[in-house]
Amino acid sequence: MKLHHSPASPYVRKVMACAIIRGLDGRIEQIRSNPHLSPAELLADNPLSRIPALVTDSGDTLYDSPVIVEYLDTLGDAAPMVPPAGPARIAALKLQALGDGIMDAAIARRMQLALPQDEGRVAFTSRQAGVVERALAVLENTDLSGEMDVGRITIACALGYLDFRFPHEPWKAAHPKLAAWYATALSNPGLAGTMPVG
Repeated sequence: MKLHHSPASPYVRKVMACAIIRGLDGRIEQIRSNPHLSPAELLADNPLSRIPALVTDSGDTLYDSPVIVEYLDTLGDAAPMVPPAGPARIAALKLQALGDGIMDAAIARRMQLALPQDEGRVAFTSRQAGVVERALAVLENTDLSGEMDVGRITIACALGYLDFRFPHEPWKAAHPKLAAWYATALSNPGLAGTMPVG
């Protein structure tokens, strides 16, 4: 399999963390791609010019991290990262949506902050900061104990991205329960082996 990736992408980190946990990382060749430059190799596998994008052994192309994680769950014999139908699945998918939302907002905010600031951009970045803060408040009051599934992995990746890109805006002091869970989560091999760089 081939995975278009960037070492700084939290979505790629989610996919690779799940692959490591399930023992599939050795089957994935990582191809570094900059989606902002829309390289031809990436566009051939993902017309959206987004990462991660996975090319399966059979040549199928998959994009968007939730789809790729679902596909990886069909390989091998390890426990799935996405629980089967039922309350556990809904809970994991809800956490995944919340974590993806944090990443969406943080990435959008970072990109806008790199541009000249006018009234519209200031309002937009303020709205994205509010998205993250509200999500962190929800997570502070969420029981995250239990097996590492795609939801918990996504939350950890989102928190790691905040630390990576917004270290000047520490979130841990205001969210001590979440911070304690995150510190424990980082010992997971999938998360420990995929710390963002760049």
